[in-house]
Amino acid sequence: MAILEVKNIEKHFGSTKVLEDVSFSLEEGSALAIIGSSGSGKTTLLRCLNFLEKPDGGSISVKGEKLFDASDEADWEKNLRKKRLHFGMVFQSFNLFPQYTALENVTLAEKLLAQERPDFKQNKKEILAEIENHGKELLAQMGLSERMGHYPHQLSGGQQQRVAIARALALKPDILCFDEPTSALDPELTGEVLKVIRGLAEQKTTMIIVTHEMAFARDVADQVIFMDGGVIVEQGDSREVIENPKEERTKQFLSRYTQE
Repeated sequence: MAILEVKNIEKHFGSTKVLEDVSFSLEEGSALAIIGSSGSGKTTLLRCLNFLEKPDGGSISVKGEKLFDASDEADWEKNLRKKRLHFGMVFQSFNLFPQYTALENVTLAEKLLAQERPDFKQNKKEILAEIENHGKELLAQMGLSERMGHYPHQLSGGQQQRVAIARALALKPDILCFDEPTSALDPELTGEVLKVIRGLAEQKTTMIIVTHEMAFARDVADQVIFMDGGVIVEQGDSREVIENPKEERTKQFLSRYTQE
């Protein structure tokens, strides 16, 4: 069974239709790349999935549980924070807290959530030590063991983005979402972030990646969705879509990219 089911998602800003009848599913352990021109609705779709935007129509289900149904108006506000925990979000501009070190950025959300545990007061020291160790493990996984005590301004863009990935992984989300994770990086730093995402794909992390890196989408994602004008124009096996697109709009879009 699919871990994520997205059905007939609509999103309007005033009279502008940004998403129209968007439907797809995602299997656990697979990576989905979403490609398309700027303004095609990719980021808005990701924000709807993360409950940062409220869709105007459709439904979103994770692990068979319906998290959002546009036909139920009262449903949106209910357990909003809990719904967001199903998704980890990595933004293109890092969004790290400048006043916290790399390790503090990674552990902050987990520490805040831990305070709601009934056993937190009596086991505070052990719980916080456990969270700290988990944060260190994640930063080590990102190749940042030597940078745990550094503040964002002391890190390169690639290092900041790897901290952001570790932070998104900290709460063990069902699905990890990336919104053009390399668009704010120099070409030499892009490689180190893509290497981390490639490693996560090899570990069968369930991911949705909005990207403009076509070769990366082809080689790392299992499935690709091409969006244009707020609709899904084509979707399927990543290599098939990128190397042998069926739709004319997909062909035109991909012709702008020189493939490796």
